[in-house]
Amino acid sequence: MTNWLPSLPHGSGPLYLRLADQIESDIVSGILPVGSKLPPQRNLAFDIGVTIGTVGRAYKLVRERGFVSGEVGRGTYVLGQEEAATAPALPAPLTGTRSPPVPGKLRMDSTAAPDVGQSAVIENLTSSIAARSREECLDYVRTPSPGWLEAGCRWLDCGGWTPDPSAIVPTLGAHAAIMAVIAAVTAPGDRIVFENLTFSSIARSATLIGRRPIAVESDQSGVVPEDFDRLCAQQHPKIVFLMPCLQNPMLTNLSASRMADIVEIARKHNVWLIEDAVYGALLPEGPQSLAALAPERTFHIGGLSKTVAAGIRAGWIACPPHFAPRVFMTYKMLSGGKPFLMPELAAQLVLSGAAADILAKVRAEIAAREAMARASFAGLDFVSAAHAPFVWLKLPDPWLSGIFKHAVANEDVLIDDEDEFKPGRTEHVYHRVRIAFSALRTREEVQGGFDTVRRVLEGGAASYDSYG
Repeated sequence: MTNWLPSLPHGSGPLYLRLADQIESDIVSGILPVGSKLPPQRNLAFDIGVTIGTVGRAYKLVRERGFVSGEVGRGTYVLGQEEAATAPALPAPLTGTRSPPVPGKLRMDSTAAPDVGQSAVIENLTSSIAARSREECLDYVRTPSPGWLEAGCRWLDCGGWTPDPSAIVPTLGAHAAIMAVIAAVTAPGDRIVFENLTFSSIARSATLIGRRPIAVESDQSGVVPEDFDRLCAQQHPKIVFLMPCLQNPMLTNLSASRMADIVEIARKHNVWLIEDAVYGALLPEGPQSLAALAPERTFHIGGLSKTVAAGIRAGWIACPPHFAPRVFMTYKMLSGGKPFLMPELAAQLVLSGAAADILAKVRAEIAAREAMARASFAGLDFVSAAHAPFVWLKLPDPWLSGIFKHAVANEDVLIDDEDEFKPGRTEHVYHRVRIAFSALRTREEVQGGFDTVRRVLEGGAASYDSYG
């Protein structure tokens, strides 16, 4: 065993991260030679006056960087370059439960905005921008245009709350926006709170950059404040990801009292709030916003994918005061920056009023399709909302959600089972599936998909053979 004690540098970063950096530095410099054994975590924690958890997180991070190997019962050893190159790889990234696009199958696993004729508007605006801004389309974008910021302010406005242009960061979609916020205000090893069912692609993406998802209990009214308070007190998360309106997939809406409770708990424990409002924009009445209640700690995020066109990849972040430069730089470093054409197109859609016109048509089309869903699934246990592009269907016994998903796929309809929305392993079983209906081109296709789902459901699990 190596008789080694680190000299921890002073700094403002997390202690475990500084310890990991020092271990790596001492390995590179030869102070910790190849084959040497690091001190047991408990011993090192005692010697340098930190918790064993801090040492454990540091050892885990250095192992992920490929500098050491760790085996239960043997300890942690410094690897040589050849050993590091052949060390066991990290687990492959989780890719979700969705199938790749298959010709001939109805995609009822996408909530992209429906086709209401917006392509012609997009084509005209794109041609105009390319003709008017040839040089800008060919170059890098160093700073966001004032028009992009103004468009973000207009699009994110809700419930009487309007962000300041200085707080806006334009992004290529809401997913990229959320990840930029997470990377900007958390460090590897930090915990992020998600609901038991949520937009789990964010949880998987956060895991890939070293963050740790933890789940909070939810009920029919959204996040349970008492459980959120318990998680904050026990596990000290840095940030919580919430969808306060038309939550995906449960379609819950946080009440004003629940919002107030969550804000109070977040302030007590100094937790940041990410407010994903991509579905909330479908509501004709402006919903109350967490950003209006807690502007000092809320990152309010919206985009055009559910409301105008998913292919534009347009999103905006309204940051707490003074955080926009940090988030903008983080986004730039993670993504390489923004092109000119797409954010300019998004801004022109919003500022010209075209996006609002398209949104009105999208709302009407979704409402008509949701009425079709209610008629098709009458008598069954499901949750829907007039302006939501999906239903959350409870399966009768003995169907399991994964089996039902595959049974429906055999009939050329693709839906999502409940596992698609779980941020991690959980004891909760809901026996539900999400059936989306906005991305299909026609109402005839939508009705055909609904009919297939109902027919398979009523056929019973005994009629489905997974070995076929």
